[in-house]
This record gives sequence, structure tokens and C-alpha cells, in this order.
Amino acid sequence: MKDGSLRRERYPSSKPEFSLGEIRKAIPAHCFKRSAAKSLSYLVVDVLLCGLMAYASNWIDHPAVPRWLAYGLLWPTYWFWQGAVATGIWVIAHECGHGAFSDSETLNDAVGLVFHSLLLVPYYSWKHSHRRHHQHTGSTDLDEVFVPTIKPPGSEVRRKKDKQWLNPIYKVGHIFVQQVLGWPLYLLFNVSGHYYDRWANHFDPSSPIFTTKRERMEVIISDIALVAVIGGLGALSRAFGFLWLLKTYLIPYLVVNHWLVMITFLQHTHPKLPHYGEGEWDWLRGAMATVDRSYGILDHVFHHIGDTHVAHHLFSYMPHYHAQEATQAIKKVLGDYYAYDNRNVFRALWEELGSCTWVTPDESGPEKVYWYR
Repeated sequence: MKDGSLRRERYPSSKPEFSLGEIRKAIPAHCFKRSAAKSLSYLVVDVLLCGLMAYASNWIDHPAVPRWLAYGLLWPTYWFWQGAVATGIWVIAHECGHGAFSDSETLNDAVGLVFHSLLLVPYYSWKHSHRRHHQHTGSTDLDEVFVPTIKPPGSEVRRKKDKQWLNPIYKVGHIFVQQVLGWPLYLLFNVSGHYYDRWANHFDPSSPIFTTKRERMEVIISDIALVAVIGGLGALSRAFGFLWLLKTYLIPYLVVNHWLVMITFLQHTHPKLPHYGEGEWDWLRGAMATVDRSYGILDHVFHHIGDTHVAHHLFSYMPHYHAQEATQAIKKVLGDYYAYDNRNVFRALWEELGSCTWVTPDESGPEKVYWYR
């Protein structure tokens, strides 16, 4: 499978003949080396870019700048690129949670806590739930996020509720809500997440997401850090006005949320990828049930989180600056198991929201291997 388009029927779901160890051997050894200096250099560049853009934005509303130019071009340009670069910072902080930033757990957590908190992300809370996602990717019973609804065989006949996806207005509304509110809804109410028998969220240390005393203590640390950042934002709002805060920080923050939800949704949602139930799921097949997609020039801004995601799921402790080389190496071992989709990502978002709404087992295949219908 070279181009990863929809021309193939399905990606393989049977147990592969290769092992994780064979995949690792195919990757050059230096790809697993973590450099604090190199990781910091990427972070420093991103922070400087965000700072320079925020500083330059102070002149957009200058009296000499026509309002049509300010709000028709300059502010939208600032929002787009500030949100994109901040998403790159988000990705680096996410790497801290995987231990991919450096060999020091203390440095990883310090950097991750600071920069995720600045983006209103509960660092430790999400670190723990995200780790469980990586432990159980593709499992309909244990995965933490984007867990599909299971329907019995023969559910191909669309019911009234399913037909709503044929309505473009409904899809546009769903996309808007998902892209703007999807991230906070997941953090607050576990929307699209793993089923728990009581309210699960990322801010309550007694939430069922967290199972150990250490995890619960770290949730409190995350909460304290967020309170400090929110307090700082409130001080900035009082000093410069809420409109300034809205244009300089809050709208780019929403752009970050958009990219975060879109990237993670498309990484784990594809009509030709399987999901596995109890007795059929295993870690390697689950990790391979993800898909790489390119975001064009933004791949560089996003530190290749979208186009090297398969390698990331197989070796999450690998730094992003080695992931492209590793991806080329693992393709030779994975063969048809490597999933790549070359469609435009916005087209894919539109199509996946309609075609990837629920899963059902194939009547001619294993009972606990599920496919989107």
C-alpha cells in the first residue's frame, strides 16, 4: 500500500508475522536518543515565534491601519499562525508526558507542566489518561478516547438517527461543536472517552480515570497550575482589557483546540482501520490501528505529529525530530499494516464524520474485530 488512499478495501486485522522487536531493529539506533538541548531548541524557537507574533499584534489596531485590513487580513493571519505555532508547543509538552523530551523525568515534567498549563491543559491529568490510551489503543473495551459505538451485525440499514449524517447542515454544526468545544468537553465530561460508571473528568482527583495515590496528588498539582495561569490571564485582562485578551490569547487558544481535536480525531478514525474487542485485541495490532496524514507545510509547525503517528504509537518515547526517519524504516517491516491517507485533511474530516459513526463485526470474519460502517 503506497499512497494510503481509499482504493484498498481494508487494512489487515490478523496477527502480523513480525514482532515489535523486529520493527525496532529496523529503526536506526540513534532515533531513540533523546537530547534535552535539541528538544529545548525546538521549544525556544516556538516560544520566540509566539512572543514575536504577540508583540507585533499590538500594532494591528493602530489608527493608521484600516479596520478592513486589520480584521479582514491581519488579525485572522495572526490567529491562524499563533494557533499553529502554539499547537507545536502543545506537541512538545505532550512529548514531555511520554518521556521523549529528555532523559530526565524531572525536566520532562517541569517543562510539560509549565507549557501545557499555559495552554490550559491539565498536564499530569492528561498525561495519565493519555498513557492509558497508548496502552490500549484500538480496544473497544479499554481505550480512553474516540471509542466507537458498537452495533450488532446487520445494522447496515440506516435508522432515522443515522440519516442525520446525510444532512450537510447537521455535519457542519457537528464539526463546529467538535472543533471548538470537543477538547474541553472531553476534559470536563469525558465526551467520546472510555465508559465509566460515574462522572469522569480530568480535574477531580477522585475521578475514576485516576487509580493511584500519586496520580491523584498530581491531578491536584495540575489544578493548582491551571488556577495560577487563569489568575494570570485575569490580571492581563484587567490591565489591558478583555478585548485585548480575546484577540491576543483566547482566539489562538481556540485555534489550538481546533488543531488538537482534528489531529487526534483523524489519527484514530479511518473507514478501513479495525477496532478490536476482548479476546481479539493485542497491543501491537492496536498500536498499528492508527493512520498517518499530512498537513502540508504545517507538518513542520506541528513537529510531524500528524504524519508520523504510527511510529509514535509504536515508540512513544522517541523524540519527534527522529520520527520521520523512523517512519521510513518501519514501513519496510509493516508493509500493508502501515496506514497512510493522502486525502486533504479537511476533506477527510468531512467524510470520516459521516462514514465513521459506529462499528460492527464483519459477519464473515472474527466476532470481536469491528469495522466502521
